[in-house]
Parts: sequence; C-alpha cells; structure tokens
Amino acid sequence: MSASSRFVRVRGIAGLTLLALLTGCAVGPDYKRPDLALPAAYPDAASGAASASTGQRALAADWWTLYGDTALNDLVATALLNNSDLRLALARIDEAEAVWDQVGSARFPAVDLDASSTRSRSSTLSAQPLAAGTPTISNAHRLALSTSFELDFWGKLRRNSEAARARLLGTRYARDVSALTLAGATTQSYFTLRSLDAQIAASQATLHSRDESLTVIKSRAAGGLASELEVSQAQGARADASLQLRELQRQRTLVEHQLGLLTGKLDVQIAAGDIMQLPTPATPPVGLPSTLVERRPDVQQAEQALIAANARIGVAKAAQLPTFSLTGDFGGSSKELSDVLDSGARIWSVGLAGTLPIFDAGKYAARSREAEAVQRQALASYQKSIETAFKEVADALTNVAQSAAAARDMQIKVDAARSALRLSDLRYKAGYSGYLEVLDAQRSANAAELALVQYRQTQLVYSVDLMKALGGGWSPTDTSSAREQR
Repeated sequence: MSASSRFVRVRGIAGLTLLALLTGCAVGPDYKRPDLALPAAYPDAASGAASASTGQRALAADWWTLYGDTALNDLVATALLNNSDLRLALARIDEAEAVWDQVGSARFPAVDLDASSTRSRSSTLSAQPLAAGTPTISNAHRLALSTSFELDFWGKLRRNSEAARARLLGTRYARDVSALTLAGATTQSYFTLRSLDAQIAASQATLHSRDESLTVIKSRAAGGLASELEVSQAQGARADASLQLRELQRQRTLVEHQLGLLTGKLDVQIAAGDIMQLPTPATPPVGLPSTLVERRPDVQQAEQALIAANARIGVAKAAQLPTFSLTGDFGGSSKELSDVLDSGARIWSVGLAGTLPIFDAGKYAARSREAEAVQRQALASYQKSIETAFKEVADALTNVAQSAAAARDMQIKVDAARSALRLSDLRYKAGYSGYLEVLDAQRSANAAELALVQYRQTQLVYSVDLMKALGGGWSPTDTSSAREQR
C-alpha cells in the first residue's frame, strides 16, 4: 500500500472518528434526580403503625380485595375495564407513542423514490430558435432514490427523543394514577352505599319501633292513660322516622348511580349489604418516606415531566448552533423509458448542507430561557408532588388511628343509648315518666345508631386513603424494552 493510500485511509478513519465523537455529544444538561430532604420517618401519629420494614412492599396491586367483599371486587374489576377516563388515558398513551415514533424517526435517514415522465414541445419561434435538425417534441424520464439525513452534532434530535420518551412514560404513569384514583373512588363509593344500607336498616327499625309506640299510646289514650299531646308527639316522631328513611333511600339511589358511572354500567343494581360486617385491613407497612418516589405513580409522572423539560433545554440550545445535513440522489434519466435503468443513464449526487442562525433578534436565546423556566416549573411541581405524598401518608396514618379509637368510643355511646331507651320505655309503661322522656331516648338512640354506621364508614374510607397514599401496591412501569432503548 502506497503512502498516499495510507494517508487517505487514515484521514478517512479520523474523519469518521471525529464524526462519531461529534454525533455523540449533546448540549444541555443531563438529567439527575434532585436530592430532596424528607424526614427519616413519618410522624408517629399511628402509635407505632408508621414503622415498617423498608424492604417489604406495602400492598398488593389488588389492595381492595383486603376488604373481603366479592361485590366490591367485581365492581372495581368492572370499573378498571370499562371506565371512560381510563379509555381516555389509554388513547393518550397511543398518541404519545406515535409522537415518540415520529421524533425518533428524525434520527435516521429518509429515503424517497422519485419518478417522473414528461413529454414537451419546444417553440420554433422563440428568441433563441432551435438548432437545425433538433426535434420540437422531446421526452424525459427519470427514476431515482433520494435521501437526506441530519447529522445530530449537538444532540438536538437525541434530546428531542428524550423529551418524547419522557412524555410517553408520563402518559403511562398518568394512566396508573387514573387507575388508582378510580379504584379508590369505586371502593369509597361502595362503602358509602353499604353505610347507607346500614343506616336504612337502622331507620327501618326505628320506624317500626315508633309504629309500635304510636299503637301503644293510642291504646293508652283510649283508656285515659295518655293525653292527646302524647299521641301527637308519637305521630310526629313516626313521621320524622319516615322522612329520614326516605332521604336515606334517595341518597342510596344516587350513590348507585355514581357507581354506575364509575363502572361504565349505568344500569348497575347492587343488593343491600352490611358495612358493619366488612373487616378493616391491618395497617400496611409504610416504609421510609424516601420510597414514595418509587411507589407513587403521580410522583413518577411529575418526574417524567421534569425529565422532558430538562431535555428540551438541550433542544433549545442546539437550535442556536449550526445544522448539517447530508443529501444524495441515485438513479437514471433518459429520453426513452426503456433506457432509464441503463448504466449510461445513471445519475447521482452527494451533498452536504449547513445552516447557521446569524441574526434572529434574540429569538433562539429567548427560547432557551423559556425552556429553562419551564424546567424550573417542572422541578417545583416534582418537589411539591413528593411533599404532598408525604403529607397524604402522614394524614392517612393519623386518620386511621384516630378513627379506630373514635369507633370504639361510639360503640360505647350506642350501648348506653340503647340501655337508656329500654329503661325509659319501662319507666313510661310503669307510669313513672311521660312519653317525652321515651321520645328523647328514641331520638338519642337513633342518632347514635346512625353515627356508629357513619364512623364505621369513615374508618374504612380512611383506610382506603392510606392505601392510595402508599401508591396502592403500584410498581414502576418496566421501561427496559429494546424498543424504548432506541
């Protein structure tokens, strides 16, 4: 091999190496997850319930099954399958995937097939007449492949792809947020329905009791042992119980409508049940506050928004630098269509084009400042999402602990109210007191019965809040597929 040949070869290798180095760099900041100062543990609001093994997952993904109700399980499964909000979230994922594919395609050469065939006649009376013997009718046929390829010297295309990928992952996490929210809303609405079932049952018992009281008082009044005032009081109390029952039945119907909307089955009908029979799941291990970053889809969604904003800084900065593109054509051109593929008809061209902004009145610099401002907004949103997650877990732990204690106290109050009602009824029948004492005892017992059911509902709702605050057993979407490593 001659010296000149070796020089050409070395120069070619050096050029390719330089090109590889240039296309390997990317302007703009590389993403690094921010360090956030979170407390080492949650406030001990739950009397020790906040402590947990850091290596143990808090929940199973189907956490609602912990309540042991097959009707609830069916409702949540139906909601996750049919809900319109989830279908909307899935469509947004498809849109983001299409955008990512479009952005990623810019990093590869575009190849097009150009074909043309023309037949034209030239004027014989033009300012420059045709040479003698030149035909006035001519044919031209062309078939060629053309290509263009932008050299990603500054990483603009790569940063753009990073932003599109982050947007795609963000839509996937948004879908997970919607699913968690939907499961929580369905579960809590179901508990509201079951609470109303229990309140309706208690109100029906109260109405039955007041019907009996009214019958007794009318009988006593007929014998001169009760006044017309007591009869009127009993009639009013009976009407109050009837009105209360109708209102609770109305509320139950509306909650059933809400469950129909959540599940996508607008004609859903749910048989009555008893909320007092539903178990309260044990408080799950909550882990360290730092694990919220990995356990909450909304935090992951906020981080992907930050990653996308960070990448767009590089896109904006690269727009201020020169852009280089390779272009080429290869094909054939002939006056006869049958000759267009012959070697003599072959045509080709190779070119390198470059553009550099010279004067833009500060437009590109302003775009860079805009991208940096958007990144700071995304960072603040990410920080807030983690702070909000910490607060929600701490609040839920407090609520779960306090509601359990309140429910125990409420049970004591109900037992006392029932005893007072029994004693007041005995006193009235024995003639030691008037009916007003019985009426007050009935009202107190009825209010206590309804409050006990509502406390039970609150206790279960708070447990759902804790499940949601801990991410509902969610784990990050696997992003290691070969397609996403493009």
